Amino acid sequence: MGIGTSRAPGARDAHRAPASRCGDLAELGIDPDELPDGLVVADEHGRVICFNAAAARITAVPAAEALGRPLDHALPLEDLEGRRWWQLTDPYGGLAIRVRQPERNLLLPGGREVLVSARYVRAYPTGPIRRVVVSLRDTEARRRTERSHAELIATVAHELRSPLTSVKGFTATLLAKWERFTDDQKRLMLETVDADADRVTRLIAELLDISRIDSGRLEVRRQPVDMGAAVGRHIQAYVAAGQPADRFLLRSEQPLPDLWADPDKIDQVLSNLIENAVRHGEGTVTIDVTPAVSPREGEDEQNTATSVTVSDEGPGIPEESMNRVFTRFWRGSKRGGTGLGLYIVKGIVEAHGGTITVGRARGGGAEFRFTLPVGTPAHLL
Repeated sequence: MGIGTSRAPGARDAHRAPASRCGDLAELGIDPDELPDGLVVADEHGRVICFNAAAARITAVPAAEALGRPLDHALPLEDLEGRRWWQLTDPYGGLAIRVRQPERNLLLPGGREVLVSARYVRAYPTGPIRRVVVSLRDTEARRRTERSHAELIATVAHELRSPLTSVKGFTATLLAKWERFTDDQKRLMLETVDADADRVTRLIAELLDISRIDSGRLEVRRQPVDMGAAVGRHIQAYVAAGQPADRFLLRSEQPLPDLWADPDKIDQVLSNLIENAVRHGEGTVTIDVTPAVSPREGEDEQNTATSVTVSDEGPGIPEESMNRVFTRFWRGSKRGGTGLGLYIVKGIVEAHGGTITVGRARGGGAEFRFTLPVGTPAHLL
């Protein structure tokens, strides 16, 4: 769709916002200043007739200064080699079959990088240019994503190196000197290899979960879940592993609503939260399972959700760190691990339509609380 205007290029109107000069958009009831990306439109003479608020913010050029100026003056872009972009691409000359410029990184005066794409609007195929429509995007969000991906790769590489080095070292030693070791020594080495293989498997599972969460493809296979029994199994596993039984306190309020959730993913959430309380907390680890109000909007009935609160009596989480707990790579005061667990926990809870919060427990430690709606499958309603 072409973006036209009835005004002469460069006309000024002190009583109307610059965005009103974007012709067709205004006629359609769309305010260009509300667009998230920068929008710059030049007419058939190469004069700027539209320069929205996002373009002014990205370029630091007021719209009033840009309107009516030649496109290459209002938007003096250069490529990464320092060549003037509009002179290089020559929108109004050159091949008449061109219809667009694909998005690419270009530089504004001062070296600020922006993502620019353009569309050539013609009255008919191969005809003269009627409009050049330019889209501008700030690169900061993309740079943050790229940094996050780079950090993820670096973290994974670091976490994989240690167990794989161990696996390689022990297997090479056993293969080369099998007869020299006693059965107990062989068993110890093989148990270490087995534990390190499990560690690699867990890390790969975390990476897959992150990929699915980021892409919105985390599948939830709902089944009936007894939350109290699920918590009880985790406590029994810790006691069997050597933790004192009196370190855990499970309080389950009855009756609980019938909860439909993915049992494997709920186990993953409980395992992470309880492990954090055991490893980083102190004193008694208290798990409260209670009925709650659904976190979903529009569901006003009481007791249509299940809430689980895991708290400890340790030093807790500093107030300034509360808003970063569920981000990637956040770790508490004790180093270790990938820092991805709570990010995945949040993704799993939200995939179920639930919410999770962190705060300070009455005993001074950390308190994590997640709430899941009953999630009854549609075919049972």
